[in-house]
Amino acid sequence: MLAKVFSGAVLGVDAYPVEIEVNCGHGEPVTVIVGLPDVAVKESKDRVATALINSGFEAPKGRTTINLAPADVKKEGPSFDLPIALGMIAALEDLDGAKLAGYYIAGELALSGEVRRIRGVLPLAIMARAAGCRGLLIPPDNADEAAVVEGLAVYPVATLRQAADFIAGLLTIAPYRIDVAQVFAANSLYDEDFTDVKGQEFAKRAVEVAVAGGHNLLALGPPGTGKTMLAKRVPSILPPLTLEEALETTKIHSIAGALAPHQALVARRPFRSPHHTVSDAGLLGGGTQPVPGEVSLAHHGVLFLDELPEFHRNALEVLRQPLEDGVVTVARVAATITFPCQFMLVAAMNPCPCGYYSDPKHECRCTPQQIRRYRNRISGPLLDRIDIHIEVPAVRYQDLVSVEKGESSAVIRERVIRARQIQQERFKGSARVHCNATMRSRDIHKYCALGPEAQEMLKMAITELNFSARAYDRILKVARTIADLAGAEQIETAHVAEAIQYRSLDRQYWI
Repeated sequence: MLAKVFSGAVLGVDAYPVEIEVNCGHGEPVTVIVGLPDVAVKESKDRVATALINSGFEAPKGRTTINLAPADVKKEGPSFDLPIALGMIAALEDLDGAKLAGYYIAGELALSGEVRRIRGVLPLAIMARAAGCRGLLIPPDNADEAAVVEGLAVYPVATLRQAADFIAGLLTIAPYRIDVAQVFAANSLYDEDFTDVKGQEFAKRAVEVAVAGGHNLLALGPPGTGKTMLAKRVPSILPPLTLEEALETTKIHSIAGALAPHQALVARRPFRSPHHTVSDAGLLGGGTQPVPGEVSLAHHGVLFLDELPEFHRNALEVLRQPLEDGVVTVARVAATITFPCQFMLVAAMNPCPCGYYSDPKHECRCTPQQIRRYRNRISGPLLDRIDIHIEVPAVRYQDLVSVEKGESSAVIRERVIRARQIQQERFKGSARVHCNATMRSRDIHKYCALGPEAQEMLKMAITELNFSARAYDRILKVARTIADLAGAEQIETAHVAEAIQYRSLDRQYWI
């Protein structure tokens, strides 16, 4: 007998429906799965057969053919176990196959018949709602994630027997629901706060300016000066995620399997800090069936690269296009996948190989050639995409022992939000430009006009301080952000002077 079950699979960041046809007939006792299954899908026939027996059902005794349609797209993962098992039960006439119509089903089966957690449930739930299905049967550990999608009946099933009894009408399961607003509020608090940072007022100000304008930031300083500590607190002063942004981010984390069990939403700005040995594919995403990389997992958040010169040159160079476009395209023979990756880059590095160049308390033993080679590991095109680079000196003793607390992240975030609102109003109607850091040349000419005094100061910085030509536009963008933080309509001399301080790598002693 033939039975049909509906499920779904993920391609990129979206899901598409998969129709599973199960035919149990006569002949030799063999199970064949067709429709471009990968190894994990092929192995499901053994998991399903054992789970059927341990759940009190009969396993097929003849030839069983399972077709996954559309047949021209590769299927991967164990999420088809549960729908295949229910299809076999229906094909063996232990379940009315007509009752399966309208349900979308996904889940991995243990040999005992228990339904285990899978990846990519959120995009599957969004697809099922768009298809107008009666309900979605999924593992209990994924219920919170799927229940975020309003207008969809989510039924968590713990075992194969429970799923079969529910479809047959022998068991009642109430649709699983959560309060999205309550979950969003409860999970949007940050563990790190800027009140924990001792001293480093200049660095904290630079971080505030970078966040307010969406600028990428590079911090230079000896070991132990708090560069990583500052970077980890950057998400806490970013504007709160909107529900739409949270859903986009959660989809990516769901596909990558980065969600914790029973986690409904990624309600906080992501902070990703890959090790410097990460590969190109680890950063951008990839694989035979491409999955998101670190740049996409940092979508709407922060990508922190510690010890920047230690990263492989190729890995750093592949960041240039995602930083520019906000998306990354992974091309494979089977498909070309595009992942979103709008993130803020925060990087940290030592000033030299030993780490103590320009440190008054430690002697640097590096030669000028070693320092030059170390710095040249970071290419000019990548530096072009980093608007702010600052020096972070060692923390003074009086700051370490001080009992006074600095500004909290909440206070700084309020200023950042006001500056971002000014920029949203300024760039309203522009599809590509959403903050000062993304301004193009014509936007800079339009919104970053300088008075005579400010223009003279910028001229002096370019000519007398030996700033590179690429620093010109970067200084104007940062000065525009500083003016927005101050609530000023025009860029003033003080704003340009502060922006000039945030170009450490363009100064003479670095060259």
